[in-house]
Amino acid sequence: MLTLAKDLFDLRSVLQKKHIVIAYSGYLNEQVLGGVGDAIKHKLSIENADTKTIRNVFAIFVEQMQNMIRYSAEKSPPDSDGPLELRYGVLTISDEDGQYVIHAGNLIAQADVERLRKRLSEIRAMDKDELKALYKAKLKAPVEEGSKGAGVGMIEIARRASKPIDFDFMELDSDYVFFALRACV
Repeated sequence: MLTLAKDLFDLRSVLQKKHIVIAYSGYLNEQVLGGVGDAIKHKLSIENADTKTIRNVFAIFVEQMQNMIRYSAEKSPPDSDGPLELRYGVLTISDEDGQYVIHAGNLIAQADVERLRKRLSEIRAMDKDELKALYKAKLKAPVEEGSKGAGVGMIEIARRASKPIDFDFMELDSDYVFFALRACV
């Protein structure tokens, strides 16, 4: 017996129970980022969010999506590396007690965990002035080895968040870990 409607309705119920207003799970590229981004801005406008909130939620969304597009270890085709590949990730935006909470998650290589944990712990411990100074310093510094951008994405997320970012790692096997990042606005 088919349970298609029930399965999707159950998923919808879980998302609503968690106050999720936007959810995306799947393969990503810049076009997906643009389309989902437009929907987010429209939804926040409908909810009468102020301009600063819309700008901060959107900026965090973009940074998290770009991180997944650039660094997710789950990709299609699996052995690809370049402009035609797609990377997999999940992102939700929820409305929790008057704050927007942006969660993002994707697979990363086990070898990248400690470097990322150290970097995020340092960023999480900084105040707004320290984050601003680090952001400016990173923009002037040479690009870090292995980076596919200016290296300021996580700093930008922390700068725009209304409280310190949260992050977590869940070991899947000897090669991969699921990485999750949470930011509030």
